[in-house]
Amino acid sequence: MKTLLQISDPHFGTAQPLVMEALVALARQQRPDVLVLSGDITQRATATQFREARAFCERLQIPQMLALPGNHDIPLFNPWQRLVTPYARYLQAFGPELEPVLDTAWLQLSTVKTTRRWRHKNGEVSGRQIERVSARLRQSAPGQLRVVVVHQPVMVLRAEDEHDRLRGWEAAVRAWAAAGADIVMGGHIHLPYVCELSSCVNDLPRRLWCVQAGTALSSRIRREAPNSVNLLLCDPAHQPFQGRLERWDFRGAGAAGRFELAHTSELMPDRAGVR
Repeated sequence: MKTLLQISDPHFGTAQPLVMEALVALARQQRPDVLVLSGDITQRATATQFREARAFCERLQIPQMLALPGNHDIPLFNPWQRLVTPYARYLQAFGPELEPVLDTAWLQLSTVKTTRRWRHKNGEVSGRQIERVSARLRQSAPGQLRVVVVHQPVMVLRAEDEHDRLRGWEAAVRAWAAAGADIVMGGHIHLPYVCELSSCVNDLPRRLWCVQAGTALSSRIRREAPNSVNLLLCDPAHQPFQGRLERWDFRGAGAAGRFELAHTSELMPDRAGVR
């Protein structure tokens, strides 16, 4: 069994030490193969917060890691740095690429930098980014799970979250579905959920799953959603190809708190029309 751990929106600077220790324990118990950080790694993009985030990721002892900047990973109160070198501190800690990719025998992973220096919160995806990811998807191997990672969500389930949805989401979803994507992962709104996009988007050519993560470590939780992370599991030898998404929530108080399995979703990739 192969496993990917998705951590989103830890907001170092607001990360809770006891929740951090619980996540270290979970990672050492589950031993994921790949770590994905889907943005808002820090609260205010300071050098200290990035160093703390990188040191924590090293403690997880996960063999491969890909990170993606979120809107909080661009300096907010330093206009000059935001304009001229918005990602300098991020790259120092998690570089050298802003849109890293990963290919293994079982996984093709593509990241998309949806933050923009001229936007405070909202993200967008450009036509060039859509085509770059589509081209990679078309080059994937038949046995690979095909995952695209963004920060802002491509699908929201509540009207009050609509303003946080990724600009350009529909063109991206249609193109990536046609090119063979199985999953689009995101974060940003601190609300975990899984939805199958062909049930929400008219005339989508095949099934595509939206996987959203809550905040992993931050004290900035929603009332209805505790700290949580996602574990994506798949057995490359299993035919037909399938995966399982587990949401692990932090429960308990103080030193007794730990991450516990809260929900499981079966993800059945649709290989119709793709090789």
